[in-house]
Amino acid sequence: MKKELNRLIIKGGVLSPGELKSIAVAAENSGLDTISFGSRQDILFSKKITAEAHAYFNELAWIAPNEKGTENIVSSYVSADIFPNTSWLTGDRYLYILEQFRYNPSLKINITDPKQRLVPLYTGHLNFIASPHDDYWYLYVRLPYWEKTLMYPALIYSWDISKISLAIEEILQEEPEEITTVFELVSDAVDTNNRTVDEPLDIPFHPFPYYEGMNKMGSDKYWLGLYWRNNKYDLEFLKDMCDLCAECKIGKICITPWKSFIVKGIQTEYKLKWEKLLGKRGINVRHSMLELNWHLPVANKDALKLKKYLVSNFDQNDISTYGLTFGITDYSKKAYYFTSIVIEKNKQPETLSDFKIRDTYNLLYAKNFDPNTLTYITHVQDVDKVELPSLLMELSKMYFETLGDEKEVSKKETQAKKEIEIEVFQCTDCLTIYDATYGDATQNIPENTLFEDLPESYCCSLCEAPKSSFKKLTQVKEVS
Repeated sequence: MKKELNRLIIKGGVLSPGELKSIAVAAENSGLDTISFGSRQDILFSKKITAEAHAYFNELAWIAPNEKGTENIVSSYVSADIFPNTSWLTGDRYLYILEQFRYNPSLKINITDPKQRLVPLYTGHLNFIASPHDDYWYLYVRLPYWEKTLMYPALIYSWDISKISLAIEEILQEEPEEITTVFELVSDAVDTNNRTVDEPLDIPFHPFPYYEGMNKMGSDKYWLGLYWRNNKYDLEFLKDMCDLCAECKIGKICITPWKSFIVKGIQTEYKLKWEKLLGKRGINVRHSMLELNWHLPVANKDALKLKKYLVSNFDQNDISTYGLTFGITDYSKKAYYFTSIVIEKNKQPETLSDFKIRDTYNLLYAKNFDPNTLTYITHVQDVDKVELPSLLMELSKMYFETLGDEKEVSKKETQAKKEIEIEVFQCTDCLTIYDATYGDATQNIPENTLFEDLPESYCCSLCEAPKSSFKKLTQVKEVS
């Protein structure tokens, strides 16, 4: 059974040790022994926090059960400097962007790096995904009443992310149904430093990372990932840990969407103190990959019980699930999945409500077992719990049998492509390219508009240099 919990918004999943200690103290003063983490990098409480304890939260947003109107911003700041990343996207860059949000969003916002796998890219209503261009982001939009996720027809400048997010929230009352309508309304409402989309988003496939334990970070530091299988983090331990962070001059603690947290920047000379802290508390930091890569509804005992049953079966059969992620969900609300494999619990027929019958499940898997494809395939439907272990093992074997096939297909397609020369025009001031194939959505220039046909008033979408500043170039392009 799902239990609605009190939430505390943690912008981007990033907070200081001092803030976390204050939260732990407030929870303790309200009679709690533990806190939990949510899938959107927020903090959850199993009971109401007293009014007197609210002062400990400073300016953090407090959300009561079932209260609507505020959503957390998810970010992949947690991955910066420890997992593969886009070269220009540093930890500081995330913090500057998050600082621009001076309002509490009512839409779910994701700010992520496409080269990391720890934080999902598309689970928000507004999904900002880093592009190869410094300080520019793709934006994929799925408004609350939309069925599909659609690409915004321009790249967004880092310092416009908050402004554009707010503008989209303010146009929701007009219920736009097309991404072009959203673009036009936002362009009319705010001044932005957009850039033309000149190449499709490329999301390389990486196996899901191991995110627990003490791990090397650069040449002289470590990062520590901590995971509690029941998602109940002991307040006494958290307070002691925050004190040690202060001693080590560690400024940030990062919450992951997998109900765990990461501490980065532990200096070599303090490594032994951290190991001693964990050892004194008897904390396990080497859970099996079989157990780590699961996404469950918070405070759902049935889901936790099912996970334990399935992990036990995997372990007994010596099955590898490296690189795979699993999610358990139910019929209670529409879900947007971000795991490789989804175990979906069916709703029991209402006509049989007076009878106790067994639960049944559907199994789905992402295309190529990659959640970033946004496409899920139904493997089986209406199966009993006892059938799930063998079916999941079947899917695991399918994953390893097909692993790398997509790359081979892509390689063959690349080899089959021909190279042709096309004419483009480049701004001599900032080097922005105008390609007639794409046009320039930022200035309402449709696709396939020749440069010669552009109005004389046309200017560079990035630096606003005049049309006369563009120089013709020949560019080699691959075609099938």
